[in-house]
Amino acid sequence: MTKELIFKIFFINNGKLYEMYAKKVCQSSLFGFIEVEEYIFGENSSLVIDPSEDRLKKEFNGVKRSYIPINSVIRIDEVEKKGLSKISKLTENSSNNVITPFPNSTIIPPESGGKS
Repeated sequence: MTKELIFKIFFINNGKLYEMYAKKVCQSSLFGFIEVEEYIFGENSSLVIDPSEDRLKKEFNGVKRSYIPINSVIRIDEVEKKGLSKISKLTENSSNNVITPFPNSTIIPPESGGKS
């Protein structure tokens, strides 16, 4: 029996750091994006519901697949078990390290045959 893979994905969206769990992560056929499928959220079997994870569950309700820009991805880890999905604010005065992607083009123009 093969073990089910679980991935922990960190990415920036609208100035916030998203930490989410999914079963499938791969390079997209859309240039410059990764595909994230089958998000994993906790079960609401207990009386205590975490508001941040509940907010993420509502935001991604009905989403089959997400395409995340590669320059927004901070890190992808393969983990043993699912943890708590959450959104963190990115502020200069917070204890979190602020990560600002450097603007660049991943498209390399072809060399021209003639001299300029």
